[in-house]
Amino acid sequence: MTTNTNADTAQDPGRERLLYGCMGLGGGWDTTPYGAADIAEAEAAVEAALDSGITAFDHADIYRHGKSEAVFGEVLARANGLRERIVLQTKCGIRQADGDLPGMYDLRGAAIRRRVEESLERLRTDTVDVLLLHRPDPLADLQDVADALTSLHRQRLVRRFGVSNMSAAQVSLLQAHLEFPLVANQLEMSLHRRDWLETGVLVNTPESASVGFPSGTVEHCRTNGISLQAWGSLARGRFTGLQETPAEAATARYVASLAEAKATTPETILLWWLQRHPAHIAPVVGSSRPERVRACADAVRREPDLTHEEWYGLWVTARGAALP
Repeated sequence: MTTNTNADTAQDPGRERLLYGCMGLGGGWDTTPYGAADIAEAEAAVEAALDSGITAFDHADIYRHGKSEAVFGEVLARANGLRERIVLQTKCGIRQADGDLPGMYDLRGAAIRRRVEESLERLRTDTVDVLLLHRPDPLADLQDVADALTSLHRQRLVRRFGVSNMSAAQVSLLQAHLEFPLVANQLEMSLHRRDWLETGVLVNTPESASVGFPSGTVEHCRTNGISLQAWGSLARGRFTGLQETPAEAATARYVASLAEAKATTPETILLWWLQRHPAHIAPVVGSSRPERVRACADAVRREPDLTHEEWYGLWVTARGAALP
């Protein structure tokens, strides 16, 4: 396997331009053990990411019931020196339904520590570069959370911490209990999922009530140096595959025309649209298909090549209506 990497990026977790999302690795969403074919698929996907200049890999303990982390651990074990050249990120805090127990969120300190130890074992590594708390737990004792994170940090089991799917108020409340800064907030953000953007321009309009995204979250992250990571960044192929609405079809045509004019791929245009925002959003690309991953390479190798007018053109076309 090739291991072309950016050493500077690998040394600065939480500040990546693009991340590879490993949710698709490890076989099915069941408890069937992974096999040789799943390891080979993971190796091909990781190699495609590295060839594209991606050095950050995003996991969660629940992905494929832990099999995503486990097959990635197999890849690390087979690729000498790879671990030292990448940023390894995982998440914890979601418990899937089990028998009579419902799915729930669990940020109790002991649960966080147990989940991290299990992830480290599956990933075959001594340290996670970034740990994200996957979802907010309404029952969390934040001092208990902070004590667990501090212990993991002091033991060098985790280098840095962040959150996922949290509002500005939730981030601020957690940060008040921590002695080190949170470095990332991972949210669903794309040209299709635009509520994070719409909330900032629909202020003082009748439409504002229809946007559920917590106002001020993007601004809070920018103010406090918290990296915004965008999951679902390619909109699940909505603008590069099957379109369901006239606005999506029009957007797909516009994306394709921009890609042709700029000698790149439609996937890159979608990622550039996020990266062009002054918050320096870091998209997470989650496909397990190597060709799809390689189609994103220009989002690492080139600066976002979208004019002010083109960026707004994509936004307005995707929303299917003029801005207020």
